[in-house]
Amino acid sequence: MEHTDSMLRVVYGDVVAGVHGNGFDYLFSYQTGGLESLVIRGREWLYRTPGPVFWRAVTDNDRGNHFPFRSAMWMGADQFTEKEKVEIWQDGQPVEDFLAPGNSRFEKEVICKEICFRFTCRTATVPQTRVRVSYTVDGSGRIRTEVHYEGKEGLPQLPVFGLRFVMPSVASGYVYKGLSGETYPDRMAGGVKGCHEIQGLPVTPYLVPQDCGMHMETEELSVIREWNGEKMALRFTMEEAPFAFTCLPYTALELEQATHQEELPPPRRTVVCILGAVRGVGGIDSWGSDVEPEAQISGEKDITYSFSISPVKRDDDGRDQVGHNPCAEGADQDDP
Repeated sequence: MEHTDSMLRVVYGDVVAGVHGNGFDYLFSYQTGGLESLVIRGREWLYRTPGPVFWRAVTDNDRGNHFPFRSAMWMGADQFTEKEKVEIWQDGQPVEDFLAPGNSRFEKEVICKEICFRFTCRTATVPQTRVRVSYTVDGSGRIRTEVHYEGKEGLPQLPVFGLRFVMPSVASGYVYKGLSGETYPDRMAGGVKGCHEIQGLPVTPYLVPQDCGMHMETEELSVIREWNGEKMALRFTMEEAPFAFTCLPYTALELEQATHQEELPPPRRTVVCILGAVRGVGGIDSWGSDVEPEAQISGEKDITYSFSISPVKRDDDGRDQVGHNPCAEGADQDDP
């Protein structure tokens, strides 16, 4: 038998499936429809199950061209989705009867090399459509995540599309490889490609809070949090193509509801959105001109993208390499 350190131990419970390996413990919920708990070396990284992102806080230019009115249903869809189906593959083979009482046929633990969960949900839109999210876990603790939006005729343009990860506490900062500064599909010319370290979770101090902190063309992102003075990091890495992301202390709706900076609530969480599509911000005039067509997101076309989530490599003294330079040669290989 292969070395057990590289194998996964899976427990099929009544409501969740537990996936355990060397230094990590993940829970996938049949009820909430996704990754419910992400524990690495005893530390929890999730406050709630990641869900699809369809909305970003309205900008001044959005208001000027009436985009929020045309696409308002996506704000509701961003808050409410309905789980439709859960599917599981273990070492490439479909798993049947994993729900209670059928799960009683499993022994305490099932050993495998790889396991894949695919969750399908319906959107609160008219017409309705679907989003599928697949998580494939290997023995290193790496989670390959594939996200698919099913375009539907009659749906309005999207502000963004991706997955939202809410973490239990405020991050101390993040390091990423991509374009510097705040960038959007129609505002990338000033971004400098490289490795960038951000202290804290800065919110751009616009007079009226709105969408901010967008980073396009990202190859790798490490979010850093602290426990009793010890820093730990979680890494998001591109697969086939770069992704966009925001890492803020607020959700889009929290930004949306504040009319001035002082109305924002005290920071309590870290909200990381890993995005496969982002609408541009325009700014041609702010009095009515729409975003250029190439920077728009059709709600009628499919969107597919992928990325991986992985524990960060540790130093010889057992600490996370939170200062890891993602541009360094060979630095993209993670070991838990």
